[in-house]
Amino acid sequence: MPLVTTADMFRSAYEGGYAIGAFNVNNMEIIQGIVQAGQALRAPLILQVSKGARAYANHAYLVKLVEAAIETTGLPIALHLDHGPDYATCKSCIDGGFSSVMIDGSHLPYEENVAETKRVVEYAHAHGVTVEGELGQLAGVEDDVSVNAEDASYTKPEQVQDFVGRTGVDSLAIAIGTSHGAYKFKPGQNPQLRFDILEEVGRRLPGFPIVLHGASSVPQEFVKQINQYGGALDDAIGIPEEMLRQAAKMAVCKINIDSDLRLALTAALRKHLAENPGHFDPRQYLTPARAAIQAMVEHKIETVLGCANKI
Repeated sequence: MPLVTTADMFRSAYEGGYAIGAFNVNNMEIIQGIVQAGQALRAPLILQVSKGARAYANHAYLVKLVEAAIETTGLPIALHLDHGPDYATCKSCIDGGFSSVMIDGSHLPYEENVAETKRVVEYAHAHGVTVEGELGQLAGVEDDVSVNAEDASYTKPEQVQDFVGRTGVDSLAIAIGTSHGAYKFKPGQNPQLRFDILEEVGRRLPGFPIVLHGASSVPQEFVKQINQYGGALDDAIGIPEEMLRQAAKMAVCKINIDSDLRLALTAALRKHLAENPGHFDPRQYLTPARAAIQAMVEHKIETVLGCANKI
C-alpha cells in the first residue's frame, strides 16, 4: 500500500465523529512506536514532519522510514509536512514524496496568507497532494514556530469561507485556545477551548475538516518522572483530554500531538538510564522509550481521537 492523502481519512472522520492523530516523528523508534499503536488498535495515522525534523533526520531517511512502516503494517498512513514556512519548503516535500503538506501563513497579513497558500495549493493539487492552511495564531514554541502569548490570536470565523474559497485548501487549522509546546498553562489556570468559535466555523464550512494544533495534554506523571531523574521541567498543564474528544466529535478531523510523545520518551529514557547506569547499548535504553511512545499513542487513539477500529 502506498502513502495516502488525508482526503478520504478526513471524510470518514467527519462523518464518524472522530479525529485522526497527527503525530510528529523524528527518528525510527518514534515511528515504530506510533505505528505499532496504530496496528494494535487498527487506526489510520498521519505521521508529520517539521522543518526541524527534516534538518535533524534528513528528508530521505524519514520518507524511507515511513515507507517501511507502511510495508510492515499495511496501515493507511499519510506523510505530512507540519508548519511548512514557505512555498519552497512545501514544494520540496511534495517533490520528495510527501502526500500532504501544511503551508503556515498565519503570521502573514491576511491577503499575503491567501496568496501564499493558494500558490502552494495549485502546485500540490497538480501533484495529487492535499494541503492544510492556517488562520489564527497559537501561542507557544515548537521547533521553528514561536509565538508570544500577546501575539496569539483566535481565528475569526467571518474569514474562513473567503479563505477556503480563494485558496482551495483541503483542511484548515484554527486557533481556539490550544498552545504549542510543553509550557502551556500553569497549574491553577483553567484552560478552555473556544467551542463557540469551532461551532461557528463548522456552521460556515459544513462538512469541511478542521485541524487543531498544540493539542498535547502534558501529563504530569511524565514531568515529575523526568525531574526525578535529573530534569528541570516546570509544572505545566495542557488542554483537558475530554475537551479534545468533544472537538473531535464536532468538525475537528485532525489533532496534532507532539509534546506528549517527547515527554513519554524522555521520561522512559531517563528512568531506564538512572536504574541501569551500566547500559550503553542504544537498543537497551531505546526499547523502553519506544514502548512508552506506543502506550501514549494507544491512549490518545482510545481516549482523545476515537479512531480505533476505523480501518
